[in-house]
Amino acid sequence: MMGQERSEEKSECVSLSPMREAVPAPPECERVCVFGTGDLGRSLGLRLLQAGYGVVFGSRRPHSSSLLLHGAQVLGHAAAAQSALLIFIAVQREHYDFLVPLANQLKGKVLVDVSNNLRKNQYPEANAEYLQSLVPGAEVVKGFNTLSAWSLQNGPSDANRQVYICGDSVEAKQVVMAVATKLGLSALDQGSLSVARELEDFPLQLFPQWRLPLRIAIGLSAAFFFYLLIRDIIYAYATQGEDISFRIMVSLANQVCPIVSLIMLSLCYLPGVLASFLQLYRGTKYRRFPNWLDSWMLCRKQLGLLSLGFAFLHVLYTLILPIRYYLMFWVTEHTVSLIRENKTTTFDTTTAWRGDSYLSLGILGFGLYVLLGITSLPSVSNVLSWREFSFVQSKLGHLTLLLCTAHTYLYGWNRFLSSSIYKWYTPPGYMLCLVLPSVVLLLKLLLITPCRTHTQNYTLSVIALSLRGWLPFNRLPCFWDQKLISFN
Repeated sequence: MMGQERSEEKSECVSLSPMREAVPAPPECERVCVFGTGDLGRSLGLRLLQAGYGVVFGSRRPHSSSLLLHGAQVLGHAAAAQSALLIFIAVQREHYDFLVPLANQLKGKVLVDVSNNLRKNQYPEANAEYLQSLVPGAEVVKGFNTLSAWSLQNGPSDANRQVYICGDSVEAKQVVMAVATKLGLSALDQGSLSVARELEDFPLQLFPQWRLPLRIAIGLSAAFFFYLLIRDIIYAYATQGEDISFRIMVSLANQVCPIVSLIMLSLCYLPGVLASFLQLYRGTKYRRFPNWLDSWMLCRKQLGLLSLGFAFLHVLYTLILPIRYYLMFWVTEHTVSLIRENKTTTFDTTTAWRGDSYLSLGILGFGLYVLLGITSLPSVSNVLSWREFSFVQSKLGHLTLLLCTAHTYLYGWNRFLSSSIYKWYTPPGYMLCLVLPSVVLLLKLLLITPCRTHTQNYTLSVIALSLRGWLPFNRLPCFWDQKLISFN
């Protein structure tokens, strides 16, 4: 159905390597046509040439083309359409009209629409559907529109190796997917041509999976910034008349960053714990999670990376503390004051232990933080087995949360007993940020605690009934058998 006899090339054919000897033309099955000589068309032609395909460009002015690809040819649209079975349409939608007179030459051909729009819902139908209406005798396939000219020229990376394909003809999609595979790409069949509008909207999306995590990060940062601003800066000015607004730039920021980092790290592991209890409540792991929980779990990687970013900022702010003018001035004044008053201070072993433990746990937690971030990179995670990846992200991830939470507890130590820290009857920020990670760790402890009896099936039934409200929790003899449901 797709094959046609190749017509003889006329004098309008222009070779792009005139200094070389004539090379026999490749067979039609290995020849690909590209309509469009813009950046994307040239880059696509270059990749096709490198993959061993014969490339023919269709142009309105073949003799004045500025292409410089060795081994390719430039023909008029009619001659180029007859030279190959597969044709890439690398022109904008508003220029599709030139294809109408070529309906006979394009009959039975496979047309790959690589176009995109400037905004969503720019036209009443998808570009590929519009192209199919103009050339009803051709088989239109939507694809390659998620690749840029730059990525085609420099070779696909892990981030843009996937190519989404859709079309009504299975045979046509197989032809396009074979070409994509030969180019080193991973082609994914998305279904019929009615999905084309969705594929055309992909390049218009700006960090779709990052929107919720970014909103959470911005919201938490703003909330704790103003909360600490009121407690520390405004409180000092209102009650003591002291202007310490200079602390906003470093001290206040160094409080906000670790608070937001710890909360967002907790948000990475809270949905997994909630999913575990939900599976236990339902008595099965084969029912789909609610949409809100499913969306939450899908953005855990982004939450973790943002959490790592705030942890990095906390480390950088902490490293510059010794060189601050305020700190050097305070140390100097305190030392001079002790000398003038002829006073000395005794070494407190408890404080030394607390300080060293606090710093050590922070360093260990940050080291595991970085390890989690590295293993989330596609280039690293692709070489790990699922068990290895799960061990790092789940086991070491909860250990990271435990170390960072302990780090924060040691920072507060016994200061919660002092009434002076509750300015305007409000708790410090670090106390608020400990609530969520403590809850997550407690719930995780319940999940991993082994049973104390051998009546495991009975225990599961009792817990399920208790979660449904049919039995009180104080009737539970032990925790459940972990063999029933696998939790991350």
